[in-house]
Amino acid sequence: MSLPQNIFRAIYAESDIARYKGNPFIEALPAISTIRGIKSKLEGKVIYNPTASYLDARQRAHELCGLLDDFFQPLSMHVALEEKISLMMRGGYVARNIETGQLQQHLQNGYERMMTGDITSFRFAEAPSTARCLSLIGCSGSGKSSSVMRILATYPQAIYHEKYNTYQLSYLRIECPVDGSLKSLCLNFFQEVDKHLHTDLTERYGRKRHSTEVLLSFMAQVANQYAIGVLVIDEIQRLSRKQKAGQERMLEFFVALVNIIGVPVILVGTPKARPIFELELQSARRSTGIGSMVWEPLPQNKNKIDKVTGKPKPSEWRLLTDKLWQYQWLIHRDEPLTEEIRNTWFELSQGVLDIVVKLFVLAQLRAIVTGVERLSSKLLIKVYESELQPIHPMIEALKSGKAATIAKYSDLKYKAIDKRLLELSKQISEIEISKTETLPFASNSEGMRLYNLLLGMGCESSLLVPLVQRAITEHSNLQVRALIPLVLEWYEQKPNEAEETKEKPKLINAKSWHTLPSEDLRYGYSQHKKRSTELHQFYKQQGNVFDMTSWLKQSI
Repeated sequence: MSLPQNIFRAIYAESDIARYKGNPFIEALPAISTIRGIKSKLEGKVIYNPTASYLDARQRAHELCGLLDDFFQPLSMHVALEEKISLMMRGGYVARNIETGQLQQHLQNGYERMMTGDITSFRFAEAPSTARCLSLIGCSGSGKSSSVMRILATYPQAIYHEKYNTYQLSYLRIECPVDGSLKSLCLNFFQEVDKHLHTDLTERYGRKRHSTEVLLSFMAQVANQYAIGVLVIDEIQRLSRKQKAGQERMLEFFVALVNIIGVPVILVGTPKARPIFELELQSARRSTGIGSMVWEPLPQNKNKIDKVTGKPKPSEWRLLTDKLWQYQWLIHRDEPLTEEIRNTWFELSQGVLDIVVKLFVLAQLRAIVTGVERLSSKLLIKVYESELQPIHPMIEALKSGKAATIAKYSDLKYKAIDKRLLELSKQISEIEISKTETLPFASNSEGMRLYNLLLGMGCESSLLVPLVQRAITEHSNLQVRALIPLVLEWYEQKPNEAEETKEKPKLINAKSWHTLPSEDLRYGYSQHKKRSTELHQFYKQQGNVFDMTSWLKQSI
């Protein structure tokens, strides 16, 4: 029997845990991971080559936007969430063992519910439930939904058990409907099952005029029929848009799903969902069956001392920003991440992971557009003020630390920010088109790469243009690696030896000083010209200020 590509044929591995042994649904899952294994599975795979910093601006914009999808740094909260999901999924299958007939008991009781339309009824001995529920609450952009799905993606979603001629869905995610109705929730559920198992449940149940109670019983039966390991219900805060009676009704169904049907449930939402769980004590208690998690933004903690080694242990904020800082596609990038930039970065993002990454990407795009080609606190602030205006209320709410204010602005959407990413990418393309009109080799990819590499090494643009043009014309058979020393040799020639190749250096307008290398005195002046104290401190850090006091002490 051939299976669709997304459905895996079950391969069993005996479990070392006694209560899991002999359960096909559990033994068909991957082995329980170690902490190191969890981090390895979850970590994003960013393909980064330092030489890509010298590609043309349009290519670098593509590299940068890929960072939004590919970067993921596992933190301690991701490890804790993975452990909870692993316990829920395997624990929920303990009382639904197809080998011992426990699953059949659930299915028989499900048949009774379908016939009566009563979600709590059962004809045979009530089957025990080992399922648990978890509520996960956090601000938009904090990474709660993406973290749940990234963890679940380490499991095969659809599995076929040939011996038992049955299918298993290890997890299923649905969104709470915008209108908050139970009927829409059921339809969303049937559509997701159809998508992954190629069934026709939507056509069979959704197109007919069944009552909500009957649809709920169908949904519960399907959840057991296809052995759903974990049901994730996202955007739970949408329930607050309905009347209180509607909220209670849906929460009662969630409780029944866990207590009676035996399917583990993860409820995911923003802080607006908190009052929903206070409607009914039973719901609140069941939602903490394996622990309620508040998905807080990453705090800016100071380094702690490791009790074993006695050395400072970097905070997770420091580890995250150090890792992300490596992925720069800027010609004049500064290698060390200064504490000034790190602190500004946190102040503007408040540790909300999605904003941390988007601010970093937007700042690099702006650096390319303006020609600065490096990141600074000043640039981050400019990007925050001009590009991230839609999230200012949420950031201010997080700074206040007031729960009611945070809940008010906790589900802001980032569509305007995503639109701005596209606009900046378009500006970069326009800049590249204008370059084509000024650089004679702009249409030559190897010539542009050679030019950008030498520019990044501190060579002056006005002197490079004729040298690069000469190199690609006279030595078109050589690769960039071989052309670099050749052009550098011409560049370093004395003026009287290179009259034919070097053009007279052009004066750089003060408005363009911000595009010069970091060690250039003019660049420092462009960044701190309005504050003489900061300018003096900057020059001092660069080693450009003579220390008269130390010199006098040594001379005495």
